[in-house]
Amino acid sequence: MNEERRNRSPLAEKTPFPDGLDARLRSQFTFLVEVDQLKTVLRQSPLVAADRRENDAEHSWHVAMMVVVLAEHSDEPIDVGHTIQLLLLHDLVEIYAGDTPLYDGAAGVGQQEREAVAADELFTLLPPDQAQRLRALWDEFEERRTPEARFAKAMDRLQPLLLNWMARGGTWRTPGVTADDVRARKAVIGDASSALWEAGRRLIDEGEARGWSRSAPPRA
Repeated sequence: MNEERRNRSPLAEKTPFPDGLDARLRSQFTFLVEVDQLKTVLRQSPLVAADRRENDAEHSWHVAMMVVVLAEHSDEPIDVGHTIQLLLLHDLVEIYAGDTPLYDGAAGVGQQEREAVAADELFTLLPPDQAQRLRALWDEFEERRTPEARFAKAMDRLQPLLLNWMARGGTWRTPGVTADDVRARKAVIGDASSALWEAGRRLIDEGEARGWSRSAPPRA
């Protein structure tokens, strides 16, 4: 355990809950207060409705809503409620690990390890049975072995694609990033929905045609 983790106290300790509170509820309340920090983790994606970047809590709500609306396009039957749970949990570890921009290769080094350590720390704030269940859901999303996890990952990649389209490029304009890089990073959408990947690829192609992303230089 590093020094930062040793020195970090749950936010709930700022205003301790009263003595005599049921121990299980105390743990659950502590976790729920802790995850309020998700609202402070900024992502790179621009909002459509305001001139600022979105935060992780807004992103998590938006991708959960996308499941409700777009589940019919999954190539495999999915449990909508289960998929929503995966998405509500998937970015909680960024409270401690921070957001890793999709197109920042250097920042991505060690990402899995950082996020696994964060999951170990965060979910253990809960009662043991819930800690185990929520950690298993987070692992399911990361491993993408179920139809629900694959569709959840697809929503996680499709949502910023829509925001970048509305921003006429957004993070597609990141220095050094080409339209081919965007296609490669978003291709995971096709693991869950051929229809949504066809639509997403069309937006990327049209964005490239309009100059909202860079075309790869021709090969010599």
